[in-house]
Amino acid sequence: MAIKAFRGMPPFSQFLFTIFVVLVTFLIVFTLSMLIAIPIFGADTLFSQFTNLDYTNPTTINLLKYMQTVQSLGLFLIPPIIIAWLFSGSVKTYLHLNRDFKFNLVLLAFLLIIAVNPAINFLGSVNENMRLPEWMAGLEAKMKTMEENAALLLEKFMDVKTMGGLLFNLLMIAVIPAFGEEFLFRGVIQKIFTGWTCNHHWGIWISAILFSALHMQFYGFIPRMFLGALFGYMLVWSGSMWVPVFAHFFNNAIGVIGLFLINKGTIKPEIEKIGSGTEQLPIAIISISLTIMLLYFIYKQKGKHLLLPD
Repeated sequence: MAIKAFRGMPPFSQFLFTIFVVLVTFLIVFTLSMLIAIPIFGADTLFSQFTNLDYTNPTTINLLKYMQTVQSLGLFLIPPIIIAWLFSGSVKTYLHLNRDFKFNLVLLAFLLIIAVNPAINFLGSVNENMRLPEWMAGLEAKMKTMEENAALLLEKFMDVKTMGGLLFNLLMIAVIPAFGEEFLFRGVIQKIFTGWTCNHHWGIWISAILFSALHMQFYGFIPRMFLGALFGYMLVWSGSMWVPVFAHFFNNAIGVIGLFLINKGTIKPEIEKIGSGTEQLPIAIISISLTIMLLYFIYKQKGKHLLLPD
């Protein structure tokens, strides 16, 4: 049974309490992870790696992968489960994990992720060419440095040649984020803002903006926001959290497997850039058209599964 004081909280209080739970849970998980890391990596190694990050050192990369996994668990996966229990008493019901859905919705979600990728790449290229006002040049330089560091770290994470390395990357980048980020942003935050505004569209787009902002990558903000909105509409129209979770997994897994095959020389690196740049505008237009068509098919499936604002 949920604690009634939490169940009756107004949306604004729910949102503030959600932030509180996320921060406290992350601090607890982070502290425990450090205690666990000491016997694994050694206290001296742990301290030296954090004070002097060396991306050429395999130990550093392993430690950062460990911390990335811990961050995903502490920030995204565990908090929404706690929040769902406090607000509802039933995690499955609150997060829409107990709702039936048609398998063809998962297939449509997979096809949608394939179709939308060139359009996402196009939005990414537009986003990358955006410039802040001159008086914000210092901030822009810092954001570029952050983007470059994030890209370098991702490159090191993806630099694996074995099946074991690929499977761990899929767990770290595709499986855990698919569950955690969808549970938190679509399952909790979208629900809160939908109830607050009594409008699904507001709930979807506000949660999508927060979803993108939390990644702290300005030059990928727009495409990530649109992906978040797509996941939000999938939840509303299907009535089941499993559909956006599968879609999120497909999106991340395609990227992980693609980079794995690129690193092995199986496919060409250019495949990552399909749709990006003005010279590939026709491909982006086709991608957008297919995306709209597939979204329409998903929308037509909504029927009795359509979620209504609380």
